[in-house]
Amino acid sequence: MMRELNTSAWPSVNRLTNSLVEALIANADALRVQVGRLPSGAIIVDAGIEVPGCLEAGRLIAEICMGGLGNVSLTQNNTFAHWQSHIQVHANNPVLSCLGSQYAGWSLSHEKFFSLGSGPARAIAQREDLFKELSYQDSADKTVLVLETDQIPPNEVIEKVSRDTGIAPANLTFILTPTRSLAGVVQIVGRVLEVALHKAHTLHFPLENIVDGIATAPLPPPSPNFITGMGRTNDAILYGGQVHLYVRGGDEAAKQLAETMPSNTSKDYGKPFAETFRAVNMDFYKIDPLLFSPARVTVSNLETGHTFAAGILKEDIINQSFK
Repeated sequence: MMRELNTSAWPSVNRLTNSLVEALIANADALRVQVGRLPSGAIIVDAGIEVPGCLEAGRLIAEICMGGLGNVSLTQNNTFAHWQSHIQVHANNPVLSCLGSQYAGWSLSHEKFFSLGSGPARAIAQREDLFKELSYQDSADKTVLVLETDQIPPNEVIEKVSRDTGIAPANLTFILTPTRSLAGVVQIVGRVLEVALHKAHTLHFPLENIVDGIATAPLPPPSPNFITGMGRTNDAILYGGQVHLYVRGGDEAAKQLAETMPSNTSKDYGKPFAETFRAVNMDFYKIDPLLFSPARVTVSNLETGHTFAAGILKEDIINQSFK
């Protein structure tokens, strides 16, 4: 039975995140983040540039990225002998939460500044073709954008976000999470479910057939070296991420999704990501896009009760990358 993606009842991701952003700001000292205002009036939350931040700040920021529809927790398990700390992510509405909010799809640049924007502001700005497919547009009188950067965005970027969202700078909040920070590591690895949703979309699996999802991945230690740190956060997902999707439709489609989604289907699979990145002279576009996937995938078909699984966890690469 064919279905269409019905977004008419989808909630406002901006409304749902308001209380989370307020909690982050209200508890700034306890979370070791720093809050300030730029001359434009925009609020800047530094979660790891001039301040240490913390794991809990990253957990809360990950839930902000997910539009208030995600539950993110820090856990411990023995999947990997030397790396017991994990993040677990569940999305109430994975398509909206992961693709409509968390996905870092808004490219923002000016001169030497570049970052990809993530979070509820994307659903207002509609700067990506993805939103035409989702048929979802949010509206709000204030919004938040999460940037993986160690620089304060220049005024030109603030103005662009204000222009594209139609929201005055004084009602914009920018949360900055550098890769080398504790909060940055958590919010990046917290994308393990989002990576799966994006891969499903790339594989043309019907988004309307994705009902629910849960995922885990190990938390690597941050690194002061950008490439090393970026490599570790990618490896956590590519070689340590586990995703369970609940879908509708036929068993053949569910089985194919499970078998084609894992990272080991990529021609660039098999080495720590930092090595792969250096081998292409730090050009992301030269890396096989199919690499960006969780390590192991389980797909359960709610209509038939059948489950399919594929992929493999690579503890040796996790050890090589994280140490």
